[in-house]
This record gives sequence, structure tokens and C-alpha cells, in this order.
Amino acid sequence: GITLSPYQANRGNELAKEQGLEDKCSFQVADALDQPFDDNSFDLVWSLESGEHMPDKEKFVNELFRVAAPGGRIIIVTWVHRDLEPGTSLTKKEEKVLRKINRAYYLPRWCSTDDYIKLLEKNGAKNIKRDDWSYVIAPFWKAVIRSSLNLKSIIGLLKSGFSTQRGAYAMFLMLKGFNMGLIKFGMITCTKPEE
Repeated sequence: GITLSPYQANRGNELAKEQGLEDKCSFQVADALDQPFDDNSFDLVWSLESGEHMPDKEKFVNELFRVAAPGGRIIIVTWVHRDLEPGTSLTKKEEKVLRKINRAYYLPRWCSTDDYIKLLEKNGAKNIKRDDWSYVIAPFWKAVIRSSLNLKSIIGLLKSGFSTQRGAYAMFLMLKGFNMGLIKFGMITCTKPEE
């Protein structure tokens, strides 16, 4: 696996070793837009909550395809905005909510599940399937917000600094976006064509 976080890579390797899996999986710091793997390396390429961080969604999808083996499965699970009808766009209110979230979490522009599907089709993807997993993750926001509504958490948040406070505020924005029907937790899967 790859991540931009040295802590996550080290922790992943520690957990793999604890489970006796260090000979089957490893984690390293790398850029998902320029992966350090050969073409056609993996039977399964899984991206979880990464796509929303990618400034170039097309390059991201192209890299997933490049490292997937022919006949391999690609799975993308990511935050997206609602799909748009042809000729329509997000409302000004929706754009404002996304801009605030992007500012809080340092995210680039969002896209929709349909946008990802178009990028997959451009690469020749087969057996494309999609699902909206929002209903599974939405209770998480409410639980996090509820768990933070105690004196100890509020004092900790006040001491934490502006970036953490802004991130906490963004949880309310994520919940608002979900309740508006704007924000989705999309799952897209496909197979890379056999050569």
C-alpha cells in the first residue's frame, strides 16, 4: 500500500508484521499520481478515501489502471458530490459548502461518481459497477459530533489550534452536505480489460 504519511506507512508495516503478513503486504510513502510500481503489477487495486485528495482525477485513475494487471479489479471508494444531469451544475449554495469543506480539509475540487465512471470508461474499463455507501458512513459524523460535545473535548479543541478547529467545523459541513443530498460516499469498481 501507499500513503503520503510516513506514520501510516510505518504503522501499516507494524500491523502486517503483528499479523504475520509482512511477506504478503507492505506499505510505503509514495505519490498516488506517480506510483513506484511497474505496469500491470496488481490483481487488485483498492483506493479508499484518496480520490478526493487528488488534484488531477484523470491522472489518478490512469495510474490505478497502469498498475492494475490485465483482468485485474480496481475499486475506488471516495467522497464525491452528487451526480449532475446533463447541462446542469451544482447550485451556488452547494458550491459554497464544498469550498468551505475544501478549505478546512485542504482538498482540491470534487467530482461525481459519474465523472469517475467516465474516466474509467476512457481507459476501457469493463464490468463497471457503482454504489452509494453514504448511508453506511453518515452515522459516523453524528457519532463524532456527539462524542465531542463534552467539556473535556471542547477544552481540548480550544487548545488544539486553528487547523484542528477548522477540521472539526468541517464535520458539521460534511453532515450538512450529506443532508442536502450533495455529498456522497461513492464506491466504483471495474476490471481492466485483458490484453
